[in-house]
Amino acid sequence: MTGSHARDGMRRIQHALLTFTIVLGTAGALTEVIWPLGPAAWALIAAGLIEMIYRP
Repeated sequence: MTGSHARDGMRRIQHALLTFTIVLGTAGALTEVIWPLGPAAWALIAAGLIEMIYRP
């Protein structure tokens, strides 16, 4: 993957990670369980790193 195809792939991964963060964060907050917040935080960190590294 080169050029815009690589950016599109990274953008999809970033959106998937952000969706994963929202789902797990909401589930953890609504059920008052803390364990989903850990993976949600790591997914948010990964999405942020992708944004910083692969920013067009």
